[in-house]
Amino acid sequence: MFNSLSDRLQDTFERLRCKGRLTEDDINVAMREIRMALLEADVNYRVVKEFVGRCKEKCLAADVLDSLTPAQNVVRVVLDELTVLLGSTDSKLTLAQNRTPNVIMLVGLQGSGKTTAAAKLAYLLKREGHSPLLAACDTHRPAAADQLATLGGEIGVAVFRGEGKDAVAVASGAIQEAVDHLNDIVIVDTAGRLQIDEEMMEEAVAIKRAVRPDQVLMVVDAMTGQDIVNVVTEFANRVDFDGVIMSKLDGDARGGGALSVREVTGKPIKFVSMGEKPDSLEVFHPDRMAKRILGMGDVVGIIEQAQKVADEQQVADAERMLREGFTMDDLLSQMQQIRKMGGLQKLMGMIPGMERAMAQAPGAMDESQMTRMEAIIHSMTKEERARPKIINGQRRRRIAQGSGRSVQEVNQLIKQWGEMNKMMGKVKGMMQPGMGGKKGRRAMQQMMRNMGGGRMPF
Repeated sequence: MFNSLSDRLQDTFERLRCKGRLTEDDINVAMREIRMALLEADVNYRVVKEFVGRCKEKCLAADVLDSLTPAQNVVRVVLDELTVLLGSTDSKLTLAQNRTPNVIMLVGLQGSGKTTAAAKLAYLLKREGHSPLLAACDTHRPAAADQLATLGGEIGVAVFRGEGKDAVAVASGAIQEAVDHLNDIVIVDTAGRLQIDEEMMEEAVAIKRAVRPDQVLMVVDAMTGQDIVNVVTEFANRVDFDGVIMSKLDGDARGGGALSVREVTGKPIKFVSMGEKPDSLEVFHPDRMAKRILGMGDVVGIIEQAQKVADEQQVADAERMLREGFTMDDLLSQMQQIRKMGGLQKLMGMIPGMERAMAQAPGAMDESQMTRMEAIIHSMTKEERARPKIINGQRRRRIAQGSGRSVQEVNQLIKQWGEMNKMMGKVKGMMQPGMGGKKGRRAMQQMMRNMGGGRMPF
């Protein structure tokens, strides 16, 4: 979502880095470009004015202009202020220790993704060891309860639907249901409207009064634009929510609304949704998001994503690959793991500079190319996957025909497998006694050059 804004800001910083010393005019030009970039990204104009004002004041300080690396200091100032704009520190979900069940109430406009967010939050809490119950309190939208029941069934979480159209009664019934079945958390999915109206607000206030939620979270569509400011302000005044779940952050809109919420309401963004799958809800980290917007990547995020999908079998597979070599089944497994970690585009966005490099590199790996590679591998026999070296011309033609791809694409895949096998050999050499010096460094440098050129080392 922030690709366009990120590109504009990185271009501005590149122009500053070309200058050995910065003048006040240089700072003014840079701040004007940052202002235009934020406005074009649909950030609220009052938020932009205050943000740029703070950045300009700090950038004009003597310790920035007179330093040996003024351009780097400007980047640091903008990064610090952007982190403050997004929330400064992480704001985790707060649950009461002396109350069972804890109640989490979701509010928001219709179409913002409340029902889906409720299921994703339940899935996240279930993975953390809780026993959540979903309460279908949207009694106005047709099939809303059916949708929640379907989502709950997919993730193995019970859904309480109640009887009748009284949303307050359904919410109260869900609390008793949780007590009876030892659920420690109830997630209340409330009704929304296409726009704010009095009936919706009164119902939300009545539910809140009845169930006394420990946390009220507002689900906000990140693609809403500047109007998001009016919506969150009204909800903050009437319902007084505790935090925000930002949905659809993987969309292609300008995303400025997401940068405005914290500054306008003072309410923290607690979670962001980066996809459609149940596991796509993530805890929001302002500092990491700020770094990604400025093109600095999110290496910690990559490690956390890898830890999510890591298990003992993968460790054993890695040891076997180093010992016996890299097979086509290993390649297929690696691509499947990338999908589990959110997909190639998401991972590339977390590596500093990689997203831009891939966009500019001709023939860079993308999701569709991974799909074509998977089709080719699935057309191979078990022996061919285990020993790709036996794939001769006749076998290549058969594989191409079976996968619906060209012989050239089959050749390219086998070539990539060969490069990966060589790389595994280099890594193995780096792990041998006495091989951690120049040879190890040269192998690592070659791996980094491959990634910098947009060529994924499959």
